Amino acid sequence: MAVNNSKPLQAWLIRSLGFDIPDTLITTDPSTAQEFWEKHGTVIYKSVSSVRSIVSRLTPEHLRRLDDIAWCPTQFQRYIPGHDYRVHVVGDEVFACEIISEADDYRFANRQGAHVDIRSYPLPRACADRCRELAAAMELPVAGIDLRRTPEGQWYCFEVNPSPAFTYYQGPTGQPIDEAIAKLLAE
Repeated sequence: MAVNNSKPLQAWLIRSLGFDIPDTLITTDPSTAQEFWEKHGTVIYKSVSSVRSIVSRLTPEHLRRLDDIAWCPTQFQRYIPGHDYRVHVVGDEVFACEIISEADDYRFANRQGAHVDIRSYPLPRACADRCRELAAAMELPVAGIDLRRTPEGQWYCFEVNPSPAFTYYQGPTGQPIDEAIAKLLAE
């Protein structure tokens, strides 16, 4: 769980195992954040803590509140276009699903009036193997890995969740994630 408590450490580990990560800035300096935004055009922001936060795009309306980050370290990342994927690794088993949504954070799509469609996805073998390796490197027998695939086919990894709330994904996909966890516990 310790790697989840440090987003910079987790990002370093993700990159060291072969996944791309978006250009990232963690700062409390409003002018540095604005320069990062101007450099990348579209930027998202989120908390650097292990506490769940809502991922949002930075908009011109945020300019008046940007000074607030002086009191709260904030993570900014270059926005990566594409579809989201949640990969659950349970022991050696991999369950992948594709998430189709227009929302910045599909988990909170209803707040933006957006729709979410979650379906099983046949993850390419190399990507599945890298997910297994990532979960093993973090010593997580059960992990939820957040990926995005760009329209050009490039895979980015945003984070690895040690408490992946798998039922949210299992329901619409019918994937037997709960059975895999029960089997892992029984072994």
